[in-house]
Amino acid sequence: MTLMKRILVVLLLVVVVAAGTLYWLGTRDDASTGPAVAAADGAAQIERGRYLALAGNCMACHTSRGGKAFAGGTPVPTPFGTVYGPNITPDAETGIGAWTADDFWQALHNGKSKDGTLLYPAFPYTEYTRVTRSDSDALYAYLRSISPVRQANRPPEMAFPYDQRMLLAAWRALYFKPGVQEADPGQSVQWNRGRYLVEGLGHCAACHTPRNSLGATRSGDALAGGVIPVLDWYAPPLTNDMQTGMGRWSAQDIATLLKTGIAAHSTVSGPMAEVVLGSTQHLTEDDALAIGVYLKSLPATPPASDARAAAPAPAAMELGGKLYSQQCAQCHQAHGKGSGTAWPALAGNPTVTAPSPVNAIRMVLDGGYAPATAANPRPHGMPPFGQVLNDNDIAMLVTYIRNSWGNEAGGVSALEVKRARASSTLN
Repeated sequence: MTLMKRILVVLLLVVVVAAGTLYWLGTRDDASTGPAVAAADGAAQIERGRYLALAGNCMACHTSRGGKAFAGGTPVPTPFGTVYGPNITPDAETGIGAWTADDFWQALHNGKSKDGTLLYPAFPYTEYTRVTRSDSDALYAYLRSISPVRQANRPPEMAFPYDQRMLLAAWRALYFKPGVQEADPGQSVQWNRGRYLVEGLGHCAACHTPRNSLGATRSGDALAGGVIPVLDWYAPPLTNDMQTGMGRWSAQDIATLLKTGIAAHSTVSGPMAEVVLGSTQHLTEDDALAIGVYLKSLPATPPASDARAAAPAPAAMELGGKLYSQQCAQCHQAHGKGSGTAWPALAGNPTVTAPSPVNAIRMVLDGGYAPATAANPRPHGMPPFGQVLNDNDIAMLVTYIRNSWGNEAGGVSALEVKRARASSTLN
């Protein structure tokens, strides 16, 4: 055997060993919490599971528009293709009627289906792995109690090579390690509860943490904000930076936003409005405040963006100010502080001061409403201006609000508006 052949054999062995190691790491199980334990009060466990399903916003992905609850079919777009939420009603053939509590736990905790198939991380098992076994069993009990729906699951439509599930083993080896979140004994019960909801069941990182080119959240930028792939909305930082994050908010401000969709510093819109409508408004006051307490403990790190805001041109500020006086000041006031809870403040508003201007641009283009919550059943709305103002006008208007009243978020170009208009609901 020649030297070159020997080298090739060694390299092949290295590749085989590396591939085997990655496959083992990516398919390993963690069942350290043991089997399910029967609940002493079945009715209480089911009710607990119902609350957890709301807190985890399960219906968002498992109930299609106009479809039966939890019967699946909701498209979940990703940069790699589209995954469809599966049927999780107790139908024996098309749902999870044949699943055991252990099977359900395996899906949440290990990201595997009943037959061992590796699940795409569009299902946020990367966060759900932190959920306790008792909460997993309560969710399972609740889902077993709802009406079964016979509706076949739609297979994912992934581009090659992402349709090759075996490659998920390598992805998991790099980016996923199963493990229930342990309480921090140095923190309060309230803080630990908030962290559990934020990092586990609420899976906030799925939107508020930027992702790398392979779709994994960047652990070094946890909750530092980022553009939600495909949807073209920006999830603002949940850290405590004074300009772009939650630095000016109190824990109660955060709880109020989660419960009502409105708060002193902002009003939810876009995907977050759907989260409040379907999930967080149903949180108990204690849980909503616990989330606020935990988020307020995060450091004042800057947003996950390498781009520095360019100073706005004086001409843009002048014209933007005129447009603001004509179109916006009646509701948001000349000082940008809004009008109570009816029209939100623009001064210090994270939607306005975010590193990406896309949310502010889309609100000007499309308008919209805060979610109709139990605490705010008839929210005030904002009219769309996309048919009234051209791209250049909107660029200068958004530039003005991003750089007035203490805001220092940089200028906006007409090209950015054009890109946002391309995905506008009114286009």
